[in-house]
Amino acid sequence: MKETAIFAGGCFWCMVKPFDEQPGIDSVVSGYTGGHTTDPTYEEVLTQTTGHTEAVEITFDPSIISYKHLVEIYWNQTDPTDAMGQFQDRGDNYRPVIFVKNAEQRAAAEASKEQLKLSGRYSKPIVTTIESAAVFYPAEAAHQDFYRHHPVRYEQEQQERKDYVTAKEEK
Repeated sequence: MKETAIFAGGCFWCMVKPFDEQPGIDSVVSGYTGGHTTDPTYEEVLTQTTGHTEAVEITFDPSIISYKHLVEIYWNQTDPTDAMGQFQDRGDNYRPVIFVKNAEQRAAAEASKEQLKLSGRYSKPIVTTIESAAVFYPAEAAHQDFYRHHPVRYEQEQQERKDYVTAKEEK
């Protein structure tokens, strides 16, 4: 039986590939969740007035890849110490959130977050929130599988992330 997971961590363009390449992943859909309007558009979400975050909804086979493993992949794609965006993507619509669908996902996400805190990997507090999943609205077709359809632009986004991290570390 397939399950779904929803993660927000900056621009959804950059969140797809790390999950999409894993065995047991059926699909990774870019979209919006957590807001107060119905069926928002990309342009509306960018205004930061809908309350939505850019997110990915992952459909996976738990007999091949566990939810716990998905959370570990998530931590490696985000800066869990930055509540107001991710890397070069700034604003509430880019905030890091693990949206959980049930008690089991919540327990796994909370335990993983606690392990991350105790690991000493970050000197700043872990601020990624864990929230109950809301309605997920798939983004427009142009935003799906972005890394495949726009490899040059995708690589530019990845380089901007790396440059942002380097600049932040140098401060």
